[in-house]
Amino acid sequence: MVTMAPTGSKSIAEILEEARARLVRLGPAETDAAIRDGAILIDIRPAAQRAEHGEIPGAVIIERNVLEWRLDPRSDARLPFADDYDLQVIITCQEGYTSSLAAASLQDLGLHRATDLAGGFRAWREAGLPTTTA
Repeated sequence: MVTMAPTGSKSIAEILEEARARLVRLGPAETDAAIRDGAILIDIRPAAQRAEHGEIPGAVIIERNVLEWRLDPRSDARLPFADDYDLQVIITCQEGYTSSLAAASLQDLGLHRATDLAGGFRAWREAGLPTTTA
């Protein structure tokens, strides 16, 4: 039985819709072109998903639970390349849902060019772009 939602709460569908409204999402071909132009592709999938489905060569692996700490230019735990608020990062997950939420979170940190790969790893693979063998 589902109880009545607390006043002011939002469903995950609403949160996802709001996140995506802020993003200029990229398809696989656009993502590939952006990477060639210097964007950084970040794969936030857990190790088990990467092992089962494969990876995108050159993607930086940052699992979702530490993403903001690794990319916030103000964080002592940031990665060496994460020192610029103008950094173009493209987040991917398996199907493009979690990545939208993650990209919106990075925008909240000030990374205004953060976005995600629409359709995620699955769309990349289906587009015939390079992947490692699972």
